[in-house]
Amino acid sequence: QVQLVESGGGLVQAGGSLRLSCTARGSIFSIDAMGWYRQAPGKQRDLVAFITSGGKTNYADSVKGRFTNSRDNAKNTLFLQMNSLKPEDTAVYYCNTNPPYYRYWGQGTQVTVAS
Repeated sequence: QVQLVESGGGLVQAGGSLRLSCTARGSIFSIDAMGWYRQAPGKQRDLVAFITSGGKTNYADSVKGRFTNSRDNAKNTLFLQMNSLKPEDTAVYYCNTNPPYYRYWGQGTQVTVAS
């Protein structure tokens, strides 16, 4: 049974930074493209970044240049370094495969950026 557990969220002032982590318990991590998704209140869940098993990254325009996605396959961990945070980055952040698999959705981690 694969389980993805996100951590690292919190409350930060605009312009600040946070580093999110996603630990995968199971065997999918090293062979799948992994993504970070976010969902703000009243909005749909969107992909903000993904990284392939080979390390190639891709970002949504809204976070490009501010967020950095990385992975440690040996530790089954995915990271999202978020810099220059803006209030519009406030959301619950989730990790999942890309494309996402419904059974892998975890609880997410809340990121709140105060203006």
